[in-house]
Amino acid sequence: MFTGLEKYIRKDNTALVVWDVQEALVGRIFNREKFVTDLKDFISWCRNRKIPIFYTKITPLPEKFESIIRKVSYSVGWNPGDIIKEVYPEKDDIVLNKNTASIFTGTNFELMMRNGGITSIMFTGIATEIGIETSARHALTLGFIPIIVEELVSSGDREAHERSLKNMSKLMPVMKMEELKKIL
Repeated sequence: MFTGLEKYIRKDNTALVVWDVQEALVGRIFNREKFVTDLKDFISWCRNRKIPIFYTKITPLPEKFESIIRKVSYSVGWNPGDIIKEVYPEKDDIVLNKNTASIFTGTNFELMMRNGGITSIMFTGIATEIGIETSARHALTLGFIPIIVEELVSSGDREAHERSLKNMSKLMPVMKMEELKKIL
């Protein structure tokens, strides 16, 4: 479906997003062990190729300023924890604290992408059907090429994860890690 797109995806115009790989979330995913091992390897592969890496962290707002929906969907004081040690950011990585399900809302991510000449964004992390899909769709709307790294996204809800991958594959590339490595 996305034949010919490969010529637009290069290591010099691509960034990696590691979405919300925090302790509380990783502890609930259906494929934890394989996900963490594969993600660690892919991050290392990207670092070796000088591909910029952006981590996101759920950062709740002070209670008075938190959205009503988040107040009722999370218990007050819920803490997702830190990014897991297996894939912890290194000195050249960028960590974005964010309060929404889109990497573009309330952060300077779009500005950094445009300033850095980034046009392709690889998405990895948790949860596929929430922040990954929301951010990938937002990226598409803004003119970026969102790439979902199929085995490097996960969820606590396997059915929702699979449904989300199927939905996204109609709009944007959902690629296997090894396929993506060949392109880059």
